[in-house]
Amino acid sequence: MFNVEFLHVIREYEYKKIVSRFSLGVRILEIGGGTGYQAKRLTEDGFIVDSIDIPDSSYAGQLEFPVQPYDGRNIPFSDGSFDVVFSSNVLEHVRDLPYLQAEMKRVLKPGGYCVHLMPTGAWRLWTNVAHYAELLQRLFGLIPRLIPKGLSKHVLSDAMSVLRLMAGTVKHYALVPRHGETGNALSEIVTFSSRHWNRHFVKQLFIIDEAMPVGLFYTGHMVLGPRLSLSARQQLSKWLGSACMIYVVRPA
Repeated sequence: MFNVEFLHVIREYEYKKIVSRFSLGVRILEIGGGTGYQAKRLTEDGFIVDSIDIPDSSYAGQLEFPVQPYDGRNIPFSDGSFDVVFSSNVLEHVRDLPYLQAEMKRVLKPGGYCVHLMPTGAWRLWTNVAHYAELLQRLFGLIPRLIPKGLSKHVLSDAMSVLRLMAGTVKHYALVPRHGETGNALSEIVTFSSRHWNRHFVKQLFIIDEAMPVGLFYTGHMVLGPRLSLSARQQLSKWLGSACMIYVVRPA
């Protein structure tokens, strides 16, 4: 089940992988800042950061940093303003990505580059599996409530309510929702792959300087959560695949 403390552990691990790609003193634009957690961390570590996100972001009421709203297309800064454009789990949610990437090029200084953290096809595959594992977890959690503690009308009524709840849970989990802006939960196994993104960056006239797995296994569901340690997740990533990739690209 969802555990926000464990999510912060994951994000901090990824942050330490990302921050090594930045030189001290650079000016960074974060796209899709969410709560501003990563922008705040970058500022604490001595970077100059501006963060933007769409105004109806689900994190709009939970800001930890002054994230500036924008329309999701036009970056509200002048040409050549930034040394680095950074995003974390954002590009797959952008409908007109070529347009936004042209905007990234516009606001980059000469010699500037982009650092993107992206979910992988392995993350999508195992999230699909974990989706139904979570369904079973929820159903098993309801089973004890079906064990009768008598034969009264109240007990039978409660059992019927639990059965209806179980049926509703099965219906809710029947189809795995897509994560990104296009396709479905199965096609995303392909479109989230490093091969797909490498082709995309080249097509949009970016040079790929680095495409490296973060080296941590997790899914979009916290079926095991903190019960599976970071060291165990690092080992699992070698066999089941890393949940995310880091792409460092620059305009060609």
